[in-house]
Amino acid sequence: MNNKEGNNKKSGPRAASSRPSSNKPKPAMQKRAQGPKKVKITTKVADIATDKVEKKPNQAPKRPKVKDEIRLNKYIANSGACSRRDADIYIQSGTVKVNGIPVIEMGYMVKPGDVVNFDGSTLTPEKKVYILLNKPKNFTTAMDEGQEYRNVLELVKGSTTAKIGAVGRMDKNTTGLLLFTNDTDMIRKFTLPSQKSSKIYQVSLDKNLKFEDLEKINKGLTLDGHRVFVEDVSYIEGEAKSEIGLQLRSANVKVVRNIFEHFSYDVLRIDRVAFAGLTKKNLPRGNWRLLTDQEIINLKNV
Repeated sequence: MNNKEGNNKKSGPRAASSRPSSNKPKPAMQKRAQGPKKVKITTKVADIATDKVEKKPNQAPKRPKVKDEIRLNKYIANSGACSRRDADIYIQSGTVKVNGIPVIEMGYMVKPGDVVNFDGSTLTPEKKVYILLNKPKNFTTAMDEGQEYRNVLELVKGSTTAKIGAVGRMDKNTTGLLLFTNDTDMIRKFTLPSQKSSKIYQVSLDKNLKFEDLEKINKGLTLDGHRVFVEDVSYIEGEAKSEIGLQLRSANVKVVRNIFEHFSYDVLRIDRVAFAGLTKKNLPRGNWRLLTDQEIINLKNV
């Protein structure tokens, strides 16, 4: 009996321990079951996000863009009055009016039909044009050399009614590629000393260029206190060693002449055969052509 009772006592705790002690895990399960509450929180976040979206219409709406409208500073630059950067200064100073009202807002958009008054004058913007000329000899970009040599503008007369100018200078003896445009920003860009576009010239000398002089030119040199960096210089294959190919970034043809004169060579001819990726291909001497849209994009991205 005692043994039985002892066995019963022993089995008592085992029975108790074999009970599912899931009373503690059950609350955990219930917590999992409360998952939908978390969904409600997410829903609230979504509602908040929705509220933000719904509030946007109450904010100052953006004015829908009108076809053919452009920024005011670009409109001014297109007219040839000044560059876009300078136009921003004029706008901030309050000297620019649109339809009789002074505008100082940067980024103001001008619509077709708007009348823009710039520093007391009404502007008439022109469409941008870009013309490439293969310049012959005895024409110059200068306007003050008298009647002996004609101006290069005569060669592109009739190409456009816009007021265009040459990008850079060329004297009467220099031939090759010359760009014309009424885009004042582009003219300024390619005449800055810091501009990065390459130009390639074929230079004809009065005598063969010594190899040691070619090496010195290739390393760069100082002219009139300014360091001149030459990207490449070489003899032209199949030609006499007085025919030299020179690649550098300067748009000033005078620099090309000064490089060789520095080493006591007389320069007979300079022909610009490439300008910022543009070449003379299919462009005979004395002829001009309009740039393609892709060429214009390339020039703007140089």
